[in-house]
Amino acid sequence: MQREFPEAPLVGVGAVVVDEGRVLLVRRGREPLKGHWSLPGGLIEVGESLLEGVVREVREETGLIVEPVELIELLDRIHKESGPEGERVRYHYVIADYLCRVVGGELAAASDADAARWVERAEWNSHSTLVLDAITVRVIEAGWQRAKDAVRGEERER
Repeated sequence: MQREFPEAPLVGVGAVVVDEGRVLLVRRGREPLKGHWSLPGGLIEVGESLLEGVVREVREETGLIVEPVELIELLDRIHKESGPEGERVRYHYVIADYLCRVVGGELAAASDADAARWVERAEWNSHSTLVLDAITVRVIEAGWQRAKDAVRGEERER
C-alpha cells in the first residue's frame, strides 16, 4: 500500500480515548505530522471493520484495550505538496474517529508512536508544550464533550 502520493484515498481510524476526564494522546513517530501529538489510530486492514481497526490500532500503539462507543466524526486529511510539476497530493486519508473507553491493558507507547500519555483538557486547549493541529483539537474536544455528556446521562439514570 502506497501511503505517499497514493493513487486513491486511504481509510483510517482514530480513537478519542477518555478516562477520568483525560484524553489519551500519542506522539507520531513518522510522517505525516511526525513529532506532533495526535490521537492513536492508523489504517484499517483489508477485511477489517472500522471498529476492529480502531481497537487494533489503539492496542498496537498504546498497549490499551478499548471499546468503541460511537463515531465522533468522519473527516479528510489531505496534505498537498508543491513541486516542479505543480501541486500533488502527498497524503490523503479518510479517517473515522471514534469515542472509546478503556477496558483493559497497560499504557506503553509502541508501534509507530514515539510516546503515549494521558492529557488534561487544559493541555490540549492551550498553547502548551504539546504540538497539536487544529483538526485534532476539534475532534478531541468533540469526543471529550460526548464522554462528559454520557457520564451525566448515566448519573441521571441512577
